[in-house]
Amino acid sequence: MTQAVQSRITVLIADDHPLLREGIAAILVHEPDIVLIAEASNGREAIDLFRAHRPDVTLMDLQMPGVKGDDAIKLIRKEFPDARILVVTTYQGDVRALRAMKAGACGYLLKNKLRKDLPSAIRGAHTGRTCIPNEIARELAEHSADDHLTQREVEILTQIADGNANKEIAAKLLIAEETVKTHIGNILSKLAAKDRTHAVMIGIRRGIIDS
Repeated sequence: MTQAVQSRITVLIADDHPLLREGIAAILVHEPDIVLIAEASNGREAIDLFRAHRPDVTLMDLQMPGVKGDDAIKLIRKEFPDARILVVTTYQGDVRALRAMKAGACGYLLKNKLRKDLPSAIRGAHTGRTCIPNEIARELAEHSADDHLTQREVEILTQIADGNANKEIAAKLLIAEETVKTHIGNILSKLAAKDRTHAVMIGIRRGIIDS
């Protein structure tokens, strides 16, 4: 590696979509102070490549096969506490953003704004700044006082999204049907949802469950 490259900000990208990785590479090739040094297609590769290259900044997708992005962030940060990791995702939900930040991410970028925001976000992460888009920051603030769904409530909301009735949910989760009804009441209250369908819509929008 030449002295010129050594002075650049080194970047690792982890995303399971080759076109997205190619798009990021096409953006960064025009940045004289940033160099893409490695690409991973899943969380496990990201961890291995981080160990091998020790990049200044890592760009991490959340939804990847095998080890997911937030789990990869936790594992990398556990081994390398100073790692600077930016989440790059299509998901705007406040719950996903909060989960990523709790895992140790230093920022959150939306894929539809990469061309505009990516280089400055990388430079900011490299200097220790936190990067959160305004729309996500507003959503985090809006829901900061909300009661979070329990793991069981998330499981039940997922089952509802899959089209299962209360009796089916009870059988799948090995709990009483009355218990399912109680959990659904709590879900509707916490999400300020009108009904089951509305709760699912809110859950998907906020990133509580997958679409």
